[in-house]
Amino acid sequence: MKPGFFVDRPVFAAVLSIVVVLVGCVSIATLPISQFPRVAPPVVSVNASYPGASARDVAEAVAAPIEQSVNGVEGMAYMSSSCTNDGAYSLSITFKPQVDVRMALVQVQNRVALALPDMPDVLKRTGVQVRRRSPDPVVAFAITSPKGRYNQLYLSNYAVRFIREELGRVAGVADINMLGQRDYSLRIWVNPNRLGARGLTPSELLLALRKQNSEAAVGHIGVSSPDEAGAFEMTVDTVGRLTDPAEFEQMVIKSMPDGRVVRLRDVARVELGARREEVDCRFDRLGSIILIVFQSPEANALRTRDQLFAVMEELSSRFPEDITYDVSFDTTPYTRESIREVVKTLLEAVGLVALVILVFLGNWRAAIIPLASVPVAVLGTFAAMVAFGYSINNLTLFGLVLAIGIVVDDAIVVVESVEHELAKGLAPREATLAAMELVSGPVIAVGLVLTAVFVPCLFISGITGAFFKQFALTIAVSTLLSAFNSLTLSPALTALLLKGHDGKARQPLPRIAWPAALGFLTWVLATDWQPEGVPAALQPWIRPACTLAATVFGWALGALFNRAVRGVLWLFERLFTLVTWLYTAFAGLLLRVAIPVLVVYGGLMWLTYALYSTTPKGFIPSQDMGYLFVSLQLPDAASLERTNNTLRLMEETALNLPGVIHTTAISGQSFALNAAGSNFGTMFVRLAPYKERTDPELHSEKVVQKLRGLFAQVAPEGNATVLSPPPVRGIGRAGGFSFVLEDRGDLGPEALEEQVQNLIVKGAEVGLPGLFSVFRSKVPQIRVLPDERQCRTRGVDPRDLTDTLQVFEGSVHVNDFTLFDRNWQVVVQADGQFRDQLEDVKRLKVRNRDGLMVPVGSVCEIREVSGPLSLNRHNLHASATINGAGMPGVSSREAIERMRLLAEANIPAAMAYEWTDMSYLELNSEGSGTRLFAMAIVMVFLVLAAQFESWALPAAVILIIPSCLLGGVAGVEWTKLDINIFTQVGFVVLAGLSSKNAILIVEYARRRRLEGAGRREATLEACKLRLRPIVMTSLAFVLGVAPMLTAHGAGAEMRKSLGVAVFYGMIGTTLAGLIFTPVFFYTVDWLGGVPALGPRTLLGRFASGLLDCLVLGPVRRRMGGKKAASSSAGGA
Repeated sequence: MKPGFFVDRPVFAAVLSIVVVLVGCVSIATLPISQFPRVAPPVVSVNASYPGASARDVAEAVAAPIEQSVNGVEGMAYMSSSCTNDGAYSLSITFKPQVDVRMALVQVQNRVALALPDMPDVLKRTGVQVRRRSPDPVVAFAITSPKGRYNQLYLSNYAVRFIREELGRVAGVADINMLGQRDYSLRIWVNPNRLGARGLTPSELLLALRKQNSEAAVGHIGVSSPDEAGAFEMTVDTVGRLTDPAEFEQMVIKSMPDGRVVRLRDVARVELGARREEVDCRFDRLGSIILIVFQSPEANALRTRDQLFAVMEELSSRFPEDITYDVSFDTTPYTRESIREVVKTLLEAVGLVALVILVFLGNWRAAIIPLASVPVAVLGTFAAMVAFGYSINNLTLFGLVLAIGIVVDDAIVVVESVEHELAKGLAPREATLAAMELVSGPVIAVGLVLTAVFVPCLFISGITGAFFKQFALTIAVSTLLSAFNSLTLSPALTALLLKGHDGKARQPLPRIAWPAALGFLTWVLATDWQPEGVPAALQPWIRPACTLAATVFGWALGALFNRAVRGVLWLFERLFTLVTWLYTAFAGLLLRVAIPVLVVYGGLMWLTYALYSTTPKGFIPSQDMGYLFVSLQLPDAASLERTNNTLRLMEETALNLPGVIHTTAISGQSFALNAAGSNFGTMFVRLAPYKERTDPELHSEKVVQKLRGLFAQVAPEGNATVLSPPPVRGIGRAGGFSFVLEDRGDLGPEALEEQVQNLIVKGAEVGLPGLFSVFRSKVPQIRVLPDERQCRTRGVDPRDLTDTLQVFEGSVHVNDFTLFDRNWQVVVQADGQFRDQLEDVKRLKVRNRDGLMVPVGSVCEIREVSGPLSLNRHNLHASATINGAGMPGVSSREAIERMRLLAEANIPAAMAYEWTDMSYLELNSEGSGTRLFAMAIVMVFLVLAAQFESWALPAAVILIIPSCLLGGVAGVEWTKLDINIFTQVGFVVLAGLSSKNAILIVEYARRRRLEGAGRREATLEACKLRLRPIVMTSLAFVLGVAPMLTAHGAGAEMRKSLGVAVFYGMIGTTLAGLIFTPVFFYTVDWLGGVPALGPRTLLGRFASGLLDCLVLGPVRRRMGGKKAASSSAGGA
């Protein structure tokens, strides 16, 4: 298409841009909003319950067959399981990020079904749950009774009946987990002494309950037969399930020969109680029930959260008096605040870029043209996000911030070139046509190069690929739209808006700007102004008079402002002219010493490699999410009440700390470490909103340090660990690394714990003082070993023995009863006073074959032993997890490396280690950023080779790309940050930008060479003409990202990492490009003629060139200086 097409059709050009803007505006409303894209790997969970089984029994009978069957399922990354002493089994299969979770779920279900025949009969009846796990909590609600009118039993069942189901129907909710849940249960507390005295066994009690509490479908009467027509038909009903504790108490469980009966109330206490009470919850010191809502992976977090709050507000209007709700923790304020901060940075970047354009171009007409490309490129990118299924998140918005300084570049090049032609005396239309002939090639080349650097991102998998693809789409699409705008709308606007250089002073700002602004402001402010002492007849004229006066004053003020700005711009122009002359002279000097310059370049590349190799490496920086986790672990076998008392002290301490507004305490469970037991506790600490924590001392890291010191004082007997949330929600339960030690030689739990404790102790010696693990192999337990000889002698069936122990010491779910239109469990267990001591177990009685009641202690050996509280397995091996993090200033990669070296130096050969959660993803992504950078250079080379139709000339461009690393890495090192995924993204962006600057010089010099100019002349002319657009576009980009350097609030850690890399990297590559690009082009152009020369001529030219650079050049310059001095003296 001819360059003048859009110059002569400005309406057509405007329509194209307007269509792009409108489509983008419509797309914004349909895009979901989230913290990050969907990068968390899919997880499928398998859960089962083996009542009465120990952790060892569950591991052997349940875990082994399931995991052997599931192992190796397609797309699996790793699997981890937990077997506890209450018979619970939990398996999590983590898949690779690109796996479809729906297909993974089906495959796991099929594998589990194959293992079901090998499992205990109870599991064949109750089944095994397989479902997609939703590891991303969006919000947690606390249901409390402030005045204490309702206990936790009532609150729990009220939440189950009236709250949880309503919340579960909200779009985007995947699952709701209740902490402190206490479902109604008909608890039958048996007195073993009374039961034995009446000659009854637990099995007979269970049989009676099953017979007398059951549903029966009796049928109908009067049903017509084929041969006889009935006159009527009625349903026959009978007593089914019992519904009241009193009805259960009247149940007859044995009839005596003399007619007397034994009722349930004679041997047990019956009440409506809670099914389980192993977990206790409090919110701000009040007893509560916590509902943790998990969102589905494809849901919009902010929209889901808003709908949940709307539902809770509606439900709370129907709450009984003295029931209320509050927010335990909320993960969305971080997302909302971080996106708001990025949008603020985006607006600041637009303002700074506009200032740079105004300073360099000198008048408002020229400044409008590049700024017009911003809405086209930015809003049009949102349409591409919809097409590719992306969301508005921190990564896409970061890409737009970087794009602000990029999208104006092409338009700046066009406007600056038109201004250069106008200075020759051409009319605006002719100047535009002439300029477009010159810059169309560079604009297209730059657009293709900036797009090409991101093409390799499409082939990077895993979490790194997901991150890079977000940036790639945003910047590539905005760059292409910018190039499109620069070839369509920008030339049309330059022909319409710019004026010829007729000698008149140009106005930095429009003359009407100040009068219009002050007049409008006065008109608004004087709406209701009625000064005292003014006659009523003049009151209507006050507002117009004030507006007129403000307009006149604004006209005068605008004239003074423009005059002052013109003076500053005139001084700037003179200064930049001097800089241009000096740079051109300096470039000419560099061409004379090209070989030493190339040697210096090689030295800088070596320095870049050395600096990059020694700079700490990270992955995703930890962030202030607005809430914290606290994991408490008391000594083994500590009671729940003891854990509760310790947590109360910790709650009081945390609530008195500045920056903390709410606490949620959970006794009996460690949410962060996925462990359960009476000696475990968890506390969620909710911090104040970000706007109330502007003081650096209230940052979450500072709060963590303070809480660790305070908790060490109030809980000296326990291990209280304060943890930050993971940097990416849904990947792990806490920040830091997750190290798994595996027992592959079957050494046993004791040996595994010994090695775990050894690593924890030695971790402090290598800079890892915060290592911790919940694995314990020596928790006090009671072991009952049936004496086979005594059982035979006394006629006791071992199965009756195990049944007795299961009913009395454990619990048995007999059947169900109906209450409030729901089914609840009927549970039988010995009353608490009969299972407090070891002697209580020995006094239990079991019936022998002669009908006599025999004490359990007489046929069993009962002793206190130690064993594991739970058994964990990782990839089929017994394992223990160690969590930890580096000290402040130590990067995540360095902490992982220290842990790796520590393990390899200490663990025996029969043990091995692996990594999970964020550590697994970080190690799997190692080196992907470097490979991506190298692939980006290759893509730039290929695009330029096609553009220039040369294999040699692109070298003059790509040789400058590595220089961006030197500035970027130096900035990272100077600011004490690490090279993480955000800095690597910045390096890829800089690869394209450094190419852009080099292209501007190389493409013009190439054109002049084709026109017949000499090599040196063409190079220096390109340096002189392209210095202004290079400095202007680079400065626009640098100032566009400058707000990231001073970022604070939510997401500041990410913005600083990215901002530091691109800010210092752009400065470094701009300076390096201005110095080395002329030398590269000069050298490559000289080498382009090498194939036509003979070996002797080539060797002679090389020797003469080296001699001229090192010897003759300096001598010639000294002789030239002496000759000039003698000439001056002779003239005098």
